[in-house]
Amino acid sequence: MLISHVVEDGVLNVRVHRDLDITNRAAAALQIQALVHALRPSRLTVELPVANPSAASLSAVARTHRMCQSVGIPCDVTGPGAAVTGSLPAAAPRRLEFGARGHR
Repeated sequence: MLISHVVEDGVLNVRVHRDLDITNRAAAALQIQALVHALRPSRLTVELPVANPSAASLSAVARTHRMCQSVGIPCDVTGPGAAVTGSLPAAAPRRLEFGARGHR
């Protein structure tokens, strides 16, 4: 299983279970995309499992971010330790820099 998710108050929280590589980055991005299109959340939060994600993980996040922008859904990315247990973390998510083009 690459990802898991929970929805609360219209917010889709997705946890990526392991740092992605070239063989599974597209699958993870497609799974997230399918969830977004099926659930139409008001916001998406993606939690990455490591503080220094691989290029493949960043690529999947950039793809997800572009897709969210195209459908008007805000997208946040957090690092390890953000609890995705059915509610948003008490503190604001820590944003990670990602993508070769500097997308946020």
